[in-house]
Amino acid sequence: MNFGVIGYGYWGPNVARNLANLDGSQLSAIAEMSPAARARAQKAYPGVLVTPNACEVIQSPDIDAVAVITPVWTHYDLAKAALENGKHVFVEKPFTSTTQQAEELIELAARKNLRIMVDHTFLFTGAVRKIHQLVEDGTLGNLFYYDSTRVNLGLFQHDINVLWDLAPHDLSIMDHLLPGRPEAVVATGQRHLNGHEDIAFMTVYFPDRVIAHINVNWLSPVKVRTTLIGGEKRMLVWNDLEADEKIKIYDKGVDITSREGVYELLVSYRSGDMWAPQIEQVEALRHEMSYFVDCVTNGRDPHNDGLAGLRVVKMLEAASESLKKRGELVYL
Repeated sequence: MNFGVIGYGYWGPNVARNLANLDGSQLSAIAEMSPAARARAQKAYPGVLVTPNACEVIQSPDIDAVAVITPVWTHYDLAKAALENGKHVFVEKPFTSTTQQAEELIELAARKNLRIMVDHTFLFTGAVRKIHQLVEDGTLGNLFYYDSTRVNLGLFQHDINVLWDLAPHDLSIMDHLLPGRPEAVVATGQRHLNGHEDIAFMTVYFPDRVIAHINVNWLSPVKVRTTLIGGEKRMLVWNDLEADEKIKIYDKGVDITSREGVYELLVSYRSGDMWAPQIEQVEALRHEMSYFVDCVTNGRDPHNDGLAGLRVVKMLEAASESLKKRGELVYL
């Protein structure tokens, strides 16, 4: 597969590097508006077309797929043009700025029998793949909650708030792990520096009393990437900044039984062992791009397809509406 990459800023070089070194793919063109970034791209890939014109990549008959690694407000136009020119599309998160845009792209891709993949990179990390396995095989039991803290100092975005920047990671992970589809969203936050919310808290309600909470912040003095997942049988802590034991599983819980009616509850606390499962050490983006090539080659829709991207955008839109109303419940 011959790939064109549009955008060579922060994340684009990582995408380009993986496509250039991956079996089954070839990096054929890079489009980038910044002269300095174009110079870096040309130096890194002297045999590759580097152009300031995205249309040159999108309209090239030699390109099979286009990776759109640009600000979210440009995703719809670029992805639509690529699909209209018969290209499969890989799009950086979040998928689009609105649900309507996402639905249009999904319909267009289906009509042209083309594949869309949204860059939900965390789904391909060894940690999330292990957690998915633990959820699927019942190790944690029925899930109760998902609680994530994703904070650091910067990087401030000028076109989106902190929810649209950081929350897609957790929303895509939740969409992948938790049973059922979310029912409602509450979000609160505040703007301090550049007109966009730089700190926000988001709660997502799922069926069967499952609840998720996300804390995102550009104004934290320290970087934290910690997620708690509570189940009926066991509880899990995922610290993505840990070098070795990223996941720890605790055989802890609460058992409640009633005696002589609901007014007398017997509560017992279970405290067992903790263990840290071995996690596959792979570069998530490389695994993701390889999966995309495989899906296109074999005509299969990836699990992080346009529909998965749409579900995340719906939650983000609901959160934005709730933010404007200072934490009002918004149903999906």
